[in-house]
Amino acid sequence: MELMGAPGAGLAIALENLFPPLPSEVILPLAGFTAARGELDLLAVIVWTTLGSVAGALALYAVGALVGRDRTRALVERLPLVKVADFDRTEAWFARHGTKAVFFGRMIPIFRSLISIPAGVQRMSPPVFLAYTTLGSLIWNTVFVLAGYRLGEHWHRVEEYVGVYSKGVLAAVALLLVVFLAQRIASARRTRDRI
Repeated sequence: MELMGAPGAGLAIALENLFPPLPSEVILPLAGFTAARGELDLLAVIVWTTLGSVAGALALYAVGALVGRDRTRALVERLPLVKVADFDRTEAWFARHGTKAVFFGRMIPIFRSLISIPAGVQRMSPPVFLAYTTLGSLIWNTVFVLAGYRLGEHWHRVEEYVGVYSKGVLAAVALLLVVFLAQRIASARRTRDRI
């Protein structure tokens, strides 16, 4: 960030979208802290990090659009324990709630990056995708940049608090995955026993 300024923070956030192990919860507060020290302009940091978020999201949207619905459906048919009906239900859900999913997904760890792919697969209207992605990213980025700005030397505390939130999301996803797999395995056994 010191070398490239606010555009460097934006680039780091674009890469975070493409490679989720890079945590925005560290990059954004650090950028805010750097702005508090007078080395970056606060508004420029918010604008550039939001542009970075949108650029990363658009790249993943393009991946989803290139893969497309038919290839995704064919892939789902080959996955063990996953049914095409699951894909159909997910597709129907996304058709009803896709805009909310894109907006709120920008503020949930893991989903922040991944939500762009189904939006691309479903060919969500690009202007709609762009609007909801920009708004969700702007809110997320502003909160974390301002937290780092206000906390100053203690900017790293943001990561501690968000770490609890992130671990909660991961635990919920893991639990849902275990429940889903347990149900599918039990269903497969019942089907096999009937044969």
